Amino acid sequence: MLSEAEKLLPDLVALRRAIHLEPELGLQTPKTVAKVRQALAGLPLEWREGPTTSGLVAVLRGARPGRSVLLRGDMDALPMQEETGLEYASQVPNAMHACGHDAHTAMLVGAARLLCARQATLAGSVMFMFQPGEESWDGARLMIEDGLIDPLPDAAYALHVIPNAESGVVRGRPGPTFASMDPIRIQVTGRGGHGSAPHDALDPVPVACEIVMAIQGFVTRQVSVFDPCVVTIGRIDAGTTHNVIPETALLSGTMRTLSPENRERVKAGIRRLAEGIASAHGASATVSFDRGYPVTVSDARAVDLARTTAKSLFGPPGWQDMDAPLMAAEDFSYVLEKVPGALLLLGAATDPGNPGGCCALHSNRMLLDERAMPRGAALMAAVAERFLAGGFESG
Repeated sequence: MLSEAEKLLPDLVALRRAIHLEPELGLQTPKTVAKVRQALAGLPLEWREGPTTSGLVAVLRGARPGRSVLLRGDMDALPMQEETGLEYASQVPNAMHACGHDAHTAMLVGAARLLCARQATLAGSVMFMFQPGEESWDGARLMIEDGLIDPLPDAAYALHVIPNAESGVVRGRPGPTFASMDPIRIQVTGRGGHGSAPHDALDPVPVACEIVMAIQGFVTRQVSVFDPCVVTIGRIDAGTTHNVIPETALLSGTMRTLSPENRERVKAGIRRLAEGIASAHGASATVSFDRGYPVTVSDARAVDLARTTAKSLFGPPGWQDMDAPLMAAEDFSYVLEKVPGALLLLGAATDPGNPGGCCALHSNRMLLDERAMPRGAALMAAVAERFLAGGFESG
C-alpha cells in the first residue's frame, strides 16, 4: 500500500497546491469540490450531495457485501492573510489553508484512488467524506443532518496534519483526543464620560481587564489539572477614541474542556465570576456562550487498529502514542459521537532537525512537508481495508 501511495506523490502535491492557491471559507467550497471531482473522475464511486453545504460523500462498494467505514477529509480554509512566500501561496486576500485542510483533502483523494484500485478484493463499502466548514461552521454536523452518511458506517477515521511534529510519524490515543470548544462573549456595561473625569463615569475597561485576569486565576485554582480546561480571551473591544470613557467593553474568547461535566461547571464559574466582579464595581456583565464542538473521543479499538496498521506500514517508529489530548477542537467529534472511530495525527514538520520549532497550526507562515502525504493516504486506505476485512479485531 505504501509503495503504491508513494507513486501518487506528484499528483497529491499538485492537488494540494491547486487547493492551496484558491482557499475557500465556510460551508460552500465549490472550487475545491470541483478539484476533488476532477481528481476522482472515472473511478467507481457513487456521489452524494446535500442541500446545506457543498460537502460530498463518495461511496466505494466492494465486490462483496460487508462492513462499512468512513474516511473524512476537510476542505475549508481560515480567514487570514498568508505570509509564507510560497510560489503557490494563496491568491485570495485574507484566506489561507493554515490548518492543513488542503493536505487532508489531497490525502483522502489518494486513499480513494488506492482503494478503488482494490475494489475487486474488498468486502463492504467505504465512504469518503469531503467536508467543508470545519473551522467553526459545524460542517460535519450539517452533513450528518443532511443524511449524507446514512446509514451510519461501522467505523470512522480522520487524519489531521501537525506541522510542528516529526514528519511522517502518526500519533493517536484512546479517549479524549481533542477538546470541546465554546465561544464566550462577556459584555461589561458601565457609564460613559470624559477621559479626564473617570469619577463622573463608570469605566468598564478596568472592570473588563480584571475579569480577564480573574478568569485565569479561576482556571488554575478551581479546575482540576486532571480534568483540564483552557480559557483564552482573544479580543477586547471598547471605546472609539483616546479621551472618551466608553459605556461598554466586550470580551470575546474561547473555552475548552475534556469532559461534559467540566464543560458545564466552568461555564457556570465564568458567569458567576464576571457578574460578581462587575457588580462589585457598580457595573453589570452579561455572559453568553455559543455551543461549540463537543469533545473528540477516539474509540480504543479504533486506535488499536490504527496503531497496528501504522507500524505495519512504516515500522515501529512510525507510530507514537499521545501522552495527552490536544486542547484544540475538531468537528469530526460529531461523527465520533455516533460512530466508533478515531482522529489520528500525522507529523509534517519541514525541519527534521527541529520539528518543534516549525510554525504551528493557524500560523500565517505555516509550512508542511508534502512528502508525508503518501503516508497519510496509505494509512487511511490500509486502515479501511483492514477494518473491512476483520473489523476492529484485526488490530
